[in-house]
Amino acid sequence: MRVWAQGARGYPAAVTTTVGADPDVVGPYLAGALGDERWRSVSVELIAAGMSNLTYVVTPEGGSADDAVILRRPPTGAVLATAHDMVREHKVISALAGTPVPVPRTLHLCTDVAVLGAPFYVMERVVGVHVVTELPPGYADEPAQRREIADGLIDVLGDLHAVDPAAVGLSDFGRPEGFLERQVRRWTKQWDATRDTDRPALDALAARLAQTVPVTQRAGITHGDYRLDNCLLDPQVRGRVRAVLDWEMSTLGDPLTDLGMLFVYWPQAGEDRGVSVSGVTTLPGFPTRLELAERYAAGTGTDLSALNWYVGFAYFKFAAIVAGIVARSKAGAMAGKDTSGYAEKIGPCVERGRAALDDGAL
Repeated sequence: MRVWAQGARGYPAAVTTTVGADPDVVGPYLAGALGDERWRSVSVELIAAGMSNLTYVVTPEGGSADDAVILRRPPTGAVLATAHDMVREHKVISALAGTPVPVPRTLHLCTDVAVLGAPFYVMERVVGVHVVTELPPGYADEPAQRREIADGLIDVLGDLHAVDPAAVGLSDFGRPEGFLERQVRRWTKQWDATRDTDRPALDALAARLAQTVPVTQRAGITHGDYRLDNCLLDPQVRGRVRAVLDWEMSTLGDPLTDLGMLFVYWPQAGEDRGVSVSGVTTLPGFPTRLELAERYAAGTGTDLSALNWYVGFAYFKFAAIVAGIVARSKAGAMAGKDTSGYAEKIGPCVERGRAALDDGAL
């Protein structure tokens, strides 16, 4: 078993590339930063999963998969001012070490943009099963095992939201006051900066969300993009999450935004929403979205009476994210990643967001 990229079943594919992480630069730099000369010559593979920050497997020459580390950096080319912040991502992962939230161990942060053209950080590789579009054969073949995966996923989300930010050095990681209002403004601004065409329905959804912001019950550390394929699962224990990944949008704010976002990535059996990349959660045994919410509420004591707003906002946010991916792809900043079909997801996102607000369709 291994993680990230090695061609093994259930893991994201990787391609050898020098885009964004030239091995002739990465190797000597890591040798100095990590104090180990075996890193002076390395191979670099870009992991094909993910559409935002770029993630690479870096292996020392002559080393095995067990010797590799993970390097994370922003997309190549221009990025929005507050997006793809490697320093923040490194900070939150480092802070959560030792809490009930499973995260990789960070090894080094580089803020010198002269090295790779952008800040980046290096972390350990965590051995785990990465589920993107399908479950590996022989892993969670039974419905009860799939339910265990879902239960473990939602329980870790509850564990994250229970962490006291001040206790782990993250009291200055965000501004919980006015968080939801700022989030609507932020993603409206992102949509304005990356709009591919006129989409009046998306503009109307943004305006409606801004006018109907609910009162936040409590503040905590939010992941910002919590979903099944941003986690690594234990190869042996189905309900155990080995590591939560991709913290680039994390901050201090309203935890229910994470639950709303999870709904976007959680299709149910018998539905085709035209939004989700993966249909894994339509398999027998995976709970419905409302069952996920019920387990979260039972474990955290959260009132879910305003959940429809959070789901509507999540679809709006996802539409803005997709628009950004499409824009970066057109600009050649996605390092060869396949973004075909992404623009077609924006319309269904708007409709699902509107339905959540109008009908409470979750």
